[in-house]
Amino acid sequence: MDTATVAGAAASVLAVALGAVYWRFIRLDGKVDPSEKKHGGQLVAEVLKAHGVPFVFTLVGGHISPILVACKEIGIRVIDTRHEVTTVFAADAVSRLSGIPGVAIVTAGPGLTNTVTAIKNAQMAESPVILLGGAAVTLLKGRGSLQDIDRMALFKPLCKYCATITRVKDIVPTLRTAFQIAQSGVPGPVFVEFPIDTLYPFPTVLKEAIPQSKKPEGAVQQFVNWYLRHHVESVFAGGFEPRDLTPIPPSIPMPSTSNVSAASKLI
Repeated sequence: MDTATVAGAAASVLAVALGAVYWRFIRLDGKVDPSEKKHGGQLVAEVLKAHGVPFVFTLVGGHISPILVACKEIGIRVIDTRHEVTTVFAADAVSRLSGIPGVAIVTAGPGLTNTVTAIKNAQMAESPVILLGGAAVTLLKGRGSLQDIDRMALFKPLCKYCATITRVKDIVPTLRTAFQIAQSGVPGPVFVEFPIDTLYPFPTVLKEAIPQSKKPEGAVQQFVNWYLRHHVESVFAGGFEPRDLTPIPPSIPMPSTSNVSAASKLI
């Protein structure tokens, strides 16, 4: 038996073993419907609607398009600007004037870096702003993908809360938490990052991950395709099961009688 045959057999055995582990442990997170047309952008829009957001500010980009399309479909006005920094300044103004957290939605890379000045302004003004940003697909983060940067290192010093969505099922609870934290205690901006594969429909993401034009040749390519498919399925597993969309009440500390008394003495 030559080396190539042995390597092929070993790869096949490894694929079967990993497949068994996958089906036993990972798939328990939920089901995946291969024909599901719903996408993560719709979940984002539903949460915004449930939190009373009447409009969002953006500069359109491919990474975030599903959110904007979904917002328009359910009656949230999408206001397009000429520069990303304007999206956050406008969202900040909405927060101050309406009491409802303003929402800015920008694309990956320079789309996000352009918001830094306005996010710092919102932090210093104690304004509850929700910044939603696009990102490279989960498999390509940190691998030189288009407009891929370390956003967390950039925004953690500026925001009360930063989170990256890695599974569609995390979108709703993460956004509810973001809204709650933005308004709790000392209000301030929060940032949620959306890799592009968490926003588009499952069939579209799978087609981009695994070329469908021809059958895979060789055990190695079969294993690679197996890995890619199951990664995409893990991103979408249980993503569209019903979840609570209602706002989480913010935590607003109230002064005690002793605090009021001490303050009055100082005055």
